Order: sequence, then structure tokens, then C-alpha cells
Amino acid sequence: MRVTAILTNTARGMALTAMACAAAVLLPTSAHAQTVGAVFTATNGAEGNEVLMYLRDGDGRLTFADDFPTGGNGTGAGLGNQGGLALSGNNKWLFVVSAGSGELSVFRVRRDHLALTDVSATGGDRPISVTEHAGVVYVLDGAGGGEISGFTVDERGNLSAIENSTRGLSGADETGPAQIQFSADGRVLVVTEKATNMIDTFVVDDNGVAGNAMVHESSGMTPFGFDVNRRNVLIVSEAFGGAPDASAVSTYRIFPDGSLKIGAASVATTETAACWIVSARSDRYTYTTNTGSGSVSGYSVHRRLGDLELLDENGVTGMVGDGTRPIDAAVSRDGRFMYVLAAGTNEIVSFEVHEQDGSLTNLERTGGLPAGANGLIAR
Repeated sequence: MRVTAILTNTARGMALTAMACAAAVLLPTSAHAQTVGAVFTATNGAEGNEVLMYLRDGDGRLTFADDFPTGGNGTGAGLGNQGGLALSGNNKWLFVVSAGSGELSVFRVRRDHLALTDVSATGGDRPISVTEHAGVVYVLDGAGGGEISGFTVDERGNLSAIENSTRGLSGADETGPAQIQFSADGRVLVVTEKATNMIDTFVVDDNGVAGNAMVHESSGMTPFGFDVNRRNVLIVSEAFGGAPDASAVSTYRIFPDGSLKIGAASVATTETAACWIVSARSDRYTYTTNTGSGSVSGYSVHRRLGDLELLDENGVTGMVGDGTRPIDAAVSRDGRFMYVLAAGTNEIVSFEVHEQDGSLTNLERTGGLPAGANGLIAR
């Protein structure tokens, strides 16, 4: 499997993080009970990117449904990103980046299949992350200094570029961006920069046009994946360049003017290379995958203030396994189940999320995915 280096401030950090936070893929195999949802990942194939769809039953178990070509090409290797796939707020549309060909694809989501509705050039060389709010879509380009560009999606699933919406990031020659996502109210866009240890915010006007970047220092090194809860608390994983047992998670309040206020500053996971992060159970809990440790660290979250507390003193809430290199993670829309993409073993590893204490129970491992797969999203 090929590994793409993740940018950090030093060459040593680049090498450590690249090894720790690579990307992979997986595939399910068995038939189960009534379908209540689905899980999606992308093959990121260099000769044709495809979405792999898995049906989810009421017990959280997965069954492979089909693969659906995006009309674009991937890179065949890790992208150092989170958010390569995104569902619209109404779960009607699935957006998928194709980093190799510089394109964004839109699918109409049906109960057990997808229908491709549009493929559009993003205007950037290497789109790696996508987000949507109320029909406004923004894509993050990871090449060079990085940039963002906006689109609208209509009722037929067709994309239209938003005029004058392309914006640069912090201004560094190499920023190593990881993710873009809207705030809960859709008024602010957030981007993490791994190479500069910065977090960018962009205020979005009523026409969907983003303003210039506001640049904020990250609490910890190598801000990577993040999530935003319904109270506009930003929760960010910090890989610390892949240094052993040095990872952490921080929170910030997002304000309508794009400013950030620290909530919890670099609360340690005690694990290595925390890179991807998701929230569950009505935002009471958040989980980060530790790529270097083969584990998941869970935290309880004060939903308004953003205070964090490890669920387990040793930092291990769930085990994915030695050599699995867990990367992307996703939570079902009901918050009951979490799915982790294991790059080292090409599996999707399923967990049940317990409401009372946030603990995780391993359910099953769904194997057979192609190496290089990227992104994970669930509904």
C-alpha cells in the first residue's frame, strides 16, 4: 500500500505523521435484517473512483450493496484528509471528491442504491474534503497553499459554481489542509492546516459567498480532523506530528463573526496519531481514531462549553487492533453505532456506542476493501 506524507512543520514530523495517519479501505459480506441506514466509502482508485455502499441493519451490522462510479479518478493513495465524502443535511445527496481528476460528484441517495446526478470540476488540483449546508457546498483543495471554492446544488442534484467564492487559506506556501466543514448554523466555514498548526475560519454571507480567511493558532500541533456540534463547539484532533503517545483533542466555541474561543486545550489521548474525529449520542461523546496505536479514544463533552473528559484513564475506549492503522470514522444518524476505516487491514470495524457511559462494544469486522480507499460517512 502506498503512503502519502502528511505535512507538518518539520521533516521528522512529516515522516512520523505520514506513517501514522495514512488512508485505507474496506468491504462487508453478510446479509442481515431490515435496512435502516447505510455506510459509504470511496475507493479513491487512480483509474476510476467509486463509492462503495453498505446497508446497515437495526443492529448496526453491514451488508455490501454495490459500487457506484463517480465519473472521476482518485489518487490510489492516502490524502491526509477528513471529509472526502459528505451527506447533505436532508440525507438526499451524497458528495464525493475525486482528488486525482480534480472533480466533485453528486449522487441522489436511495434506500439501497445511488444515482449519479452531476460531476463538476472543482477548480482546484487536488480536492480532498467537502461540506454542505442548506444547498451550499464548499470544497477544499489540498494542493500547495490550499484554497476553498463554493457551489450550489439544485433540486435535481446539479452543481453551479458560486461566483467569487474561491478563497486562499493562511497564505503559507504549503499548508497541508485536512478538512473543511460548516458550523452548525452554516454561517462559518472551518479548515484545519496540518503543516502550519493553524485553523482558518471564513464567514459566509446570505448568498453563500465566503469572506477571506481568518487565521487562528491551534492549541496543539498538527490539527487534523474535526467535528462541530449543534451548539457550534468545534472539536479538533491533534496528531502532534505522530509523536508517540502525544496526541490530544481541543475544543473551541465558534462565533458568527468567525472568531474562536478555546474551550478545552489539548486534552491528551495518551495514544499516538489522533487524526479523525466524530461525535455521537446527541453530541454527549466524541471519539478520535489513533492511527499509530490501533485504538479509539472517547471523551465526554460539555455540549455548550466544550469541556472534555477522557472516558477511560488509559485513553483506550475501543480497540481496533495492532497494525490496523484506523483512520476515518463515521457515526450512524441515530448515534448508536460507530464505524472505523482500518487502513492496515482494509476493513470497516463496527462498534456499538452505549448511551449511558459512552463505552464502545466491538460488533463485527467487514473486510475486502481496496487499498487506498478514502473517506467514511454514515446515515
